[in-house]
Amino acid sequence: MVAQFPNVPINTWRQRFAEGRVLGDDGQPVAPNAPCGEGLRLRYFREVANERITPARWRIVHRDAHLLVVDKPPFLPVAPTGRFVQQSLLVQLQRAFNFDEIAPLHRIDRLTSGLVMFSLTKRGRARYRQLFVDGAIDKAYDAFSATVMAAAAFPRERCSRLERGEPFFRRKEVPGEPNSQTLIDVVERREDGTRFRLRPITGRTHQLRVHMAALGAPLLHDPWYPSLWPERDDNLDRPLQLVARSLSFTDPLTGAAHTFESAYRCGG
Repeated sequence: MVAQFPNVPINTWRQRFAEGRVLGDDGQPVAPNAPCGEGLRLRYFREVANERITPARWRIVHRDAHLLVVDKPPFLPVAPTGRFVQQSLLVQLQRAFNFDEIAPLHRIDRLTSGLVMFSLTKRGRARYRQLFVDGAIDKAYDAFSATVMAAAAFPRERCSRLERGEPFFRRKEVPGEPNSQTLIDVVERREDGTRFRLRPITGRTHQLRVHMAALGAPLLHDPWYPSLWPERDDNLDRPLQLVARSLSFTDPLTGAAHTFESAYRCGG
């Protein structure tokens, strides 16, 4: 292990083995003096020092032999990225259920709450992913903005070209052929803001957040759009007001008609 990962001190590996965090193919802890034979496979989840804890718990909405649908809380990334590893939905699901072949079929932002689909088998993964490619999944999001918008201006469609912005993790609208499309409608108009129903036709990074900011209705508690807030710890009492509310599709493996809905809501 030291030869494979030279940046990790040997005493750190000794501690990880002692705590049972290095696993064999059977999911059981491996002893540090276990023989190392040809073809040996070990499992170890990368760690980040002082990783922030996400207190809210995810909820299983649907599970069968091939498909898993999870209701994700805000502030929890779907998959390991940057400073989040153990505090990612994928790693937590792997540890909770010892899934060998689980993989996310799509992703939503770390700050976004709501429904995420996972494939549980390699055999069915490509067919589920093709649903997203073909636009065969009806996806609806709830969103809330502190801006009061005139209901007469909706429903409407936002089409634009999105490209990488500055810093690198942000996106921006630029002139050119559109590569993003969102259908936008008003669900509720209140004195303190407007609640929207968003239906993304395409799935560009941060598409909904950028489109709403460009319309003059940035999502409440969005730290990146329209302007970038100074870096700070997550305020768990002020989650981004964007929820992946529902997913509807015909299962390509079973033929069943599925409709799933998140328990999260926007706008209080």
